[in-house]
Amino acid sequence: MKLSVIILFSLVSAALCYEEPLRYYHENVGIPEAARIKQAEEAVDFDGSRIVGGSAANLGQYPYLGGLIITLTTGAQSVCGSSLLTNTRLVTAAHCWFDGRNRGRQVTVVLGSVRLFSGGTRINTPNVQMHGNWNPSTIANDVAVISINHVGFSNTINRINLATGSANYAGTWAQAAGFGLTADNAGITTNQVLSHVTLQVITNAVCRGTFGTRIRDSTICTSGANGRSTCRGDSGGPLSISSGGRRLLIGITSFGAASCQRGFPAAYARVTSFASWINSRL
Repeated sequence: MKLSVIILFSLVSAALCYEEPLRYYHENVGIPEAARIKQAEEAVDFDGSRIVGGSAANLGQYPYLGGLIITLTTGAQSVCGSSLLTNTRLVTAAHCWFDGRNRGRQVTVVLGSVRLFSGGTRINTPNVQMHGNWNPSTIANDVAVISINHVGFSNTINRINLATGSANYAGTWAQAAGFGLTADNAGITTNQVLSHVTLQVITNAVCRGTFGTRIRDSTICTSGANGRSTCRGDSGGPLSISSGGRRLLIGITSFGAASCQRGFPAAYARVTSFASWINSRL
């Protein structure tokens, strides 16, 4: 999760520069991130105070956030995020299971923990259903549902509600959370804990200035202003808002620019576009 404040391009400047999202998530992002996060957890004393330019999330602050440790068919490990929807179902990004070249064999869902490789409730499952029209080349329909054995709800493990309806949320402030990078150059000396950031939703028209036709009606984007954004390793995790006293999931982290710190937008699968598909699998 990129939280640091830096000198950056303005959003207008970013919109004038087309960015090609990274392909083959697991080999380019997930596998090296899994190794880095594991090393960071083992190498750095845990005090929760060294998230660069931002803040670590408290245990129970995002009880619906499920960290994912994905074992690929090659035996390599990759990482992503997800959101708990019921006692037995979570939603994530399809590219967390199949990125166009690398496929998952089993996933370990980590609930109720601020660390990915230790603590919390850990559930293994091979049951992941990707959207039937998931297209790794265009990043269309980047949604998947994970089935797990029943997990009980508590103060640190609980569900989130799916957003429905026709709202586009442009201008709304939303929260993203994940175990990913806290800076473009984060290494094993960075204290690795669950982190979070508040981001403003932007219009798809503005977002297309950066990512072109990869931004479709079923995409939702957030601004990268002030160097704040999701980053590598946050894929599949939640973008949520508070509405009527409850949390609503409005986005599933999908893709972004190669640099998380240069002010470019980040893109998510728009939950309202996939609510019916997701609900039919709960």
